[in-house]
Amino acid sequence: MLTLHHLNQSRSFRILWLLCELNALYGTPFRVIKHNRTKSHLAPKELTEIHPMGKAPILVDETRGRTLAESGFIIEYLLRYHDTDGKLSPTDEAWEDYTFWLHFAESSLMPNLVMRLVFAKIVQKSPFFIRPIIKSVQKGVEKSFISPNVDKALTLLNKHLASRHYLSGAGQGVFGAVDVHLHFGIAQMKKSGGLSDKWMHVHNWLAYCESRPSFEMAQSYE
Repeated sequence: MLTLHHLNQSRSFRILWLLCELNALYGTPFRVIKHNRTKSHLAPKELTEIHPMGKAPILVDETRGRTLAESGFIIEYLLRYHDTDGKLSPTDEAWEDYTFWLHFAESSLMPNLVMRLVFAKIVQKSPFFIRPIIKSVQKGVEKSFISPNVDKALTLLNKHLASRHYLSGAGQGVFGAVDVHLHFGIAQMKKSGGLSDKWMHVHNWLAYCESRPSFEMAQSYE
């Protein structure tokens, strides 16, 4: 049995979704233990009792006696031991696209989105009398660093998706774990109103991903 310790409104949704895909493909059994954020919007301390990092996702593989953290590693682990027919991870020439976008999600995209979120929280929680100064710094960093890097990443992604439904695979692409991994950051941008209509192919890709029955199944756990 696989047990996912899932934090609401977090990147652990990716592992939840992947487990639903594996369940649909292979009947892989899993259960979900939900945790809620604190009033400070942080992970609860109870997660540190499960793994020293104290962050979701945490996956417990009772069969192998393993407790795993880090989304990328958990994805690789699940594919290695549970995607037995390689339906979610290509081994042919599509491997290059698959691997590039898998790393793109956490290296080129998410650091900038996290930085944007952190600055927004700092402004929100800063004392009233210094808030204008903090907001000025935020705008400067956003204009000179965050926005250019996010736009560059989205331009590359939008171009790649111009003639395909999914990130890797021949022709129009084949849905895989890399789509699950990248989806969260892009979906959060759309939710916050930060995904312009000019990224039309990215919007289309989101729609293809979110039309999958396993995505809907994962959402039912939120």
